[in-house]
Amino acid sequence: MLLKTFGWSFAITAAGLALAGVLWGWQGLAIVGILSILEISLSFDNAVINAGILRKMNAFWQKIFLTVGILIAVFGMRLVFPVVIVAITAKLGPIEAVNLAINDKTRYEHLVTSAHPAIAAFGGIFLLMIFLDFIFEERDYKWLSWIEKPMAKMGKLDMLSVIIALVVLLVTSMTVATAAAHGAGDKSATVLLAGVAGLLTYLVVAGISGYFEDKLEEDEDDDEGADGQPAAPVRNGTGAAVGLAGKAAFFMFLYLEVIDASFSFDGVIGAFAITNDIFMMALGLGIGAMYIRSLTVFLVRKGTLDDYVYLEHGAHYAIGALAVILLITIKYEINEVITGLVGIVLIGLSFASSVVRNRREGKPGDSSGKSSEVTSGV
Repeated sequence: MLLKTFGWSFAITAAGLALAGVLWGWQGLAIVGILSILEISLSFDNAVINAGILRKMNAFWQKIFLTVGILIAVFGMRLVFPVVIVAITAKLGPIEAVNLAINDKTRYEHLVTSAHPAIAAFGGIFLLMIFLDFIFEERDYKWLSWIEKPMAKMGKLDMLSVIIALVVLLVTSMTVATAAAHGAGDKSATVLLAGVAGLLTYLVVAGISGYFEDKLEEDEDDDEGADGQPAAPVRNGTGAAVGLAGKAAFFMFLYLEVIDASFSFDGVIGAFAITNDIFMMALGLGIGAMYIRSLTVFLVRKGTLDDYVYLEHGAHYAIGALAVILLITIKYEINEVITGLVGIVLIGLSFASSVVRNRREGKPGDSSGKSSEVTSGV
């Protein structure tokens, strides 16, 4: 099971480290290894969130996420995204931006770093919305009930999460954004605009995917026979199954990719503390991203989120913490080790709480009998 799930990750790690050794020697090998560990530590909670959404998708879209999705994650976010940021910030053409990244690494690093306030505001508000919508929702299982019970009651107020996110954004733009890090100066307007863009992106993508998911559930309820058994699939005139589930899965896929992008922001920016070589960065962070994808598959296959019911809680609390950290880093530098440890500790505590609950209720957490098969295409 372990080798089947993580086999591609192990193979790509070996090939990537070997390539790093050939191209850049022992120093490059060490840098790529450190970047891989950095990405895994920062994005562990991302795997839990991904698994919670991925298990709702059909086999086809699960495979799309694990193939096309990994290409977007590795090449799009870890290689192309920083170059695009430089092109927009410095008002350069794509070729000029690539040339800058290869031949003037110091200026390239400076331009990416100077764009951090906008990146942090976009990603921070997007992740904050994920956390708020989770904490304000009524749930069967409550981990920190003294927090989650009153939050669920407050969540009955319409648009509360949006209001809180806007308040946080306004406070951020009037405080930490007025004197951004690295001598960037007053970035209040930039932070405000980027934060609103992050909020709108969340509302559009999550709203559309939620709409199609609810519509699919309604259609499934309508299709149930009188005996309570599912009816035959609804088909169109060509005999093919109606693609409503495909629409829902498509927007879930987009939602997952935006989540992954938001999680990768801190990793990409933090990687500049280790190297400003875009190819080392893409290779190291890409290896780490492969392990996050493999871990997502592992969690889905083993039914881990069903067995350890507080894991999603811990991951969402880690998302909330990451959102706050991203907004704070607009002005203050926070070591990536601290960011990674916060997520790992919260997920570790939620896992331990799940184990205690299972023992108390006589549930060992064995998912061998109810695994959900996912075909890995990577």
